[in-house]
Amino acid sequence: MKENHDPFARSRELFARAQSSIAGGINSGIRKMEQPVPLYFTRGEGPRVWDADGNEYIDFQIGQGALLYGHAPKGMADAIAAQARLGTHWAAQCELEIEVAERLQAMIPSAELIRFNNSATEVVCAAFRLARAHTGRPLILKFEGHYHGWSDEGLVGFGTPPERWGDDEQPEPFHPSRGVIPEVPQQFVVARWNDPEHLQRRVAQFPGKIAAIVFEPVLCNTGCMEPAEGMLAAIREICDREGIVMIADETITGFRFGAGGAQGYYGFVPDLTVLGKALGGGTPFAALAGRRAFFTGILEGSVIHAGTLNANPLCLAAAKWCLDFVCERGARHPGEMIELGRRLMEGLRQLGKEHGIPLRLQGPGLVFHATLLKDGAEDGPVRDYRDYVRRHDAARWTHLRRCLLEEGVRAIERGLWFLSMAHNDADIDEALGRAKPAFERHAEQWKANGRGSPSTA
Repeated sequence: MKENHDPFARSRELFARAQSSIAGGINSGIRKMEQPVPLYFTRGEGPRVWDADGNEYIDFQIGQGALLYGHAPKGMADAIAAQARLGTHWAAQCELEIEVAERLQAMIPSAELIRFNNSATEVVCAAFRLARAHTGRPLILKFEGHYHGWSDEGLVGFGTPPERWGDDEQPEPFHPSRGVIPEVPQQFVVARWNDPEHLQRRVAQFPGKIAAIVFEPVLCNTGCMEPAEGMLAAIREICDREGIVMIADETITGFRFGAGGAQGYYGFVPDLTVLGKALGGGTPFAALAGRRAFFTGILEGSVIHAGTLNANPLCLAAAKWCLDFVCERGARHPGEMIELGRRLMEGLRQLGKEHGIPLRLQGPGLVFHATLLKDGAEDGPVRDYRDYVRRHDAARWTHLRRCLLEEGVRAIERGLWFLSMAHNDADIDEALGRAKPAFERHAEQWKANGRGSPSTA
């Protein structure tokens, strides 16, 4: 990182300036979590990004997972530029949208029909609307800690504070935002992740009332928890038995886990699938894919799905390039990313042991989470949201993340790490070399400030 009395001085200046014109100084609330200041960036290339102060980072935030292909891949830039010279928006049809839809049909196991949107938040709302119309039922079942966009419906059960959990059997449908239509949370049933028996009991409490079960196949947004044995099969069996729509939110897992997404990787077939992030490679693009029967409301016109910028040609050009790139990798993907991620995880794990930092790394490698265990917390897999909150020392992770940032290693504020197809072995080696002094400094400062006595993990 560039030598500077304050290595983030320019970002501080820009953030201060933004207060006068942008509400809160940022355009997505999560970005305010970054310490010591929300950073401003000027360019990226492959797995690296440069901020307004000239600091260079090996990037494992990678656009919150959207930049599966790395920063500014030339092929995608060329595809967008070529389309921009032809037209940026028509609010009508073009052949590109058929080509992208046909690619999705060929790649995603459950994709018989497709509809495009500009964000996964919109797609989730469309999926819920279709499910309610298809079943004639009011309720959606979702899991604690799973994130399905920032809408009134998508955020129910996300980020629930312990005092609002309710008991283990009946989690409260808490909403973290004010200004929500009061009746909305009551249209949700909340269950705990990775407990098939508990899920069976929750569904049984609302016979004939649940329209859909929605879930992240891997709980990437909270702790990076893979599905427990039998969890996905239980969801499918319950949906088939009870006439419930199975909605897989593959906003993060789609294409990261291979051409067929998590459903191809883990071997399950949902009724509807939410796709975003890597689909557009950093452009605002998302899709709803699924079996034909569950699009009946749209086909008949009884369910409204619209949007001025839906199937925007610039985003379609980017998506076509992205999907072709994934397919060209063939059998190498996602295996190459998994191997790199596991190497990185093991190196970080060893650094934690060397410096007495109680670090637990969890996930399949191509995405993983860094949990810093609280004093006295048990080690072992983190299986659900409540377990995560009880055991993860968020303040300590914030400190370690800042130490890593100061050495030029960038991970996500909430502990998530993403690999991209642009990362290679040399990047992993360099990242671990940069991480070593960060771990040393964190251990020294944390102990010196009386924030706990690190013990060997």
